[in-house]
Amino acid sequence: MSTHAATALPEPTPAERVRSVLARAVSLSLTTAGQDYDLIGMHSVSAQGQITLHPPAGSPLGREAAESPRGSLAALLEFTDIAPSAVRDRVRARVTVSGWLAPADGGALRLDTARVWLRTPAGAVDVGLDEVTLAEPDPLAVEEAAMLTHLVDAHEELMDDLVGLAGARLPYGMVRALPYALDRHAITLRCEYPVGHCDVRLLFPAPARDAAEAGERIRQLLTAPRDCPHRHHTSTRP
Repeated sequence: MSTHAATALPEPTPAERVRSVLARAVSLSLTTAGQDYDLIGMHSVSAQGQITLHPPAGSPLGREAAESPRGSLAALLEFTDIAPSAVRDRVRARVTVSGWLAPADGGALRLDTARVWLRTPAGAVDVGLDEVTLAEPDPLAVEEAAMLTHLVDAHEELMDDLVGLAGARLPYGMVRALPYALDRHAITLRCEYPVGHCDVRLLFPAPARDAAEAGERIRQLLTAPRDCPHRHHTSTRP
C-alpha cells in the first residue's frame, strides 16, 4: 500500500542527515585491510564534519596504523542511526565514510575522507564532501533521543492526538503508533499494522531552533485548526 503527498514538505538535506547521524553517534564500525573494529566512545567530529579516532595507547588499531607502509591506513567507517523508540525496523539510516587514517596529535587518527554515502529506507545517495563540510547537524539531533523517549514515557496520551492529525490518510487497522523521528521541521510517527507500517510526518508551523521550541511546536500542532494546509505527509511501506 502507498500514499503520496501532493506537495513536498521541508526536510533535512542528505548532507544534513549525514551530519546529524555523525553528531549523535556514540559508536561506529571500522573496517581496514587487516581487521574489523567496533569502536564505542572513541571518535569525535569537528564543526566541519572531520572525523578523528582516539584509540587507546597500544591498541590493535593504533599498531595497525603505525605499521602501515604508506603512513596512512585505508579505512571504511559505518555509522548506524537507530530509532530511539522500540518500533519495527529501527534502523533509520546508515552513513558510510571511506578514506585514510593518518596520525594526529596525542596518538589520535585523523580520517582524510574520500567518499560519503547515506543509505535510508528510501534508497542510497552519494553525498558530496563539500556538502558535508558546509552542512550543519539538525539543531535537535543530539537531544532527539531523549525528547522522543520522554514523549513515550511521560506523555503517552499525546500519541492518540498526534495520530489524529493524520485523519483519513491513515490506512485502517493500525495496532500501535510510536514517535519515530524528530527534526527542526517535523515530528514523524511510525504507525504499525499487522503487516507493515506507515510513517506519518507532521510538519511544524515553523522550524524549531532548539528542544524548547520543538516542544512548543508540538503543542501548536495539537491546538491548531485541523484543516491547516500541508499539515502532514504520509508514506507507507509494506
